[in-house]
Amino acid sequence: MAQNKVVPINHNLTMLTDFYEITMANGYFTNGFEDKITYFDMFFRKIPDGGGFAIMCGVEQLVEYLERLRFTDEDIEFLRSKKIFDEGFLSYLQNFKFSCDVWAVPEGTPIFPGEPIITVRGPVIQAQFIETMVLLCINHQSLIATKANRISRAANGRAVMEFGSRRAQGFDGAVYGARAAYVGGCCGTACTICDQKFHVPALGTMAHSWVQLFDSELEAFRAYAKEYPSNCTLLVDTYNVLKSGIPNAIKVFNEVIVPQGYRPAGIRIDSGDITYLSRKARKMLDEAGFEDCKICASNSLDEYIIRDMLIQGAKVDSFGVGERLITSSSEPVFGGVYKLVGVEKEDGSITPKIKISENVSKITTPCFKDLWRLFDRETGKAIADVITLHGETIDDSKPYEIFDPEHIWKRKWVENFRAVNLREQLFRSGQNISKQRDLQEIKDYCAKQVDTLWEEVTRFENPHEYYVDLSQNLWDIKNHLISEHTF
Repeated sequence: MAQNKVVPINHNLTMLTDFYEITMANGYFTNGFEDKITYFDMFFRKIPDGGGFAIMCGVEQLVEYLERLRFTDEDIEFLRSKKIFDEGFLSYLQNFKFSCDVWAVPEGTPIFPGEPIITVRGPVIQAQFIETMVLLCINHQSLIATKANRISRAANGRAVMEFGSRRAQGFDGAVYGARAAYVGGCCGTACTICDQKFHVPALGTMAHSWVQLFDSELEAFRAYAKEYPSNCTLLVDTYNVLKSGIPNAIKVFNEVIVPQGYRPAGIRIDSGDITYLSRKARKMLDEAGFEDCKICASNSLDEYIIRDMLIQGAKVDSFGVGERLITSSSEPVFGGVYKLVGVEKEDGSITPKIKISENVSKITTPCFKDLWRLFDRETGKAIADVITLHGETIDDSKPYEIFDPEHIWKRKWVENFRAVNLREQLFRSGQNISKQRDLQEIKDYCAKQVDTLWEEVTRFENPHEYYVDLSQNLWDIKNHLISEHTF
């Protein structure tokens, strides 16, 4: 009988790929294409929750995967057992060494549909093979970072804690979801291993079971306060928030916390009409002399509930958000795709490749490209993004004309702007040359970059569509290929 094994987070994930990546690779090899240099882009077509932007995340895990990309003897024997793969191909895999160039938008950057957020250049077998993990790493964490950013903005400066490990889609969903939530704006997580692995602050106090285990709520509060006097937050909704929870908390604060020279950290409300209960709780705490005692709310929250609670006058200082954040339950799919955009000839020139569809949104943008963001020099706000041919520059010392790629008569001259090439190279000829950044640095960078977006882009309902344009040269090539294949 086969023995079941638990796969650790740092396991070699080379075989985590769609099977057709391997069958295509075998076919490329037997047709003599193993050294053909290709260009693949990752991009996405739709922003989750009808939002105005998404947040790039997951790059660090992609880098880790690519560094470990190799086939073990066990992998080769498994593939041989399928009896469909050429022995020469299996020998090629046994000696496999990643040699691609990879570019990516930095983690924490606001991103928009159609933009090449990842580009991979290299031998077709390699560039094609990594498709699954490129999409898995970036799709998942970008989804959660985007949701976390929405929720954090709804909290309007109040702390948001990620509380969703037990609702996550698997252990890696919990760990990497907590990491992405921190990038997106959360102040910490309930996921202890994420603190251990990524230094995301682990936060948490007690569950209802703590209160239930003692003979009374008062005894439970006393025991907890004695154990953690310097950071005492009590869960007050196990029985009755206003009749027992708050009164017992106040009693323990006076009996245990204050005599030791400390102040209570807070209370948490996890059920009921939290807006109403928080207002009443605030009044009771203030009257007892604990104006500095914070109120935390949890219980199936999302950006809309938090926004409405605050509009209705909830006296909440922080939020613990679980299942609707860690699963992005309102829209749990990011939808990034990975498409061939060019093939390199022996002379180094690139033949552009395009996918055409009757669904206009599924028509790809060909060629090896760069991605630019134009910032207004006076306000610091982002004006538009422009996708250009690789090596094509945008001279920000003079006016530059942008236009809508689908409605080309919509044109605008941009002046007094700063042009920034957004993407960074991660790998050169298979060697990791990426800049390692502390997660706190990524989180701070994300907040600053989101602040460059106009409020019309960041609003939840009917956000302004941010401009993502093509350079004239790139548009000409794309339009020519469309005409060539459709007429």
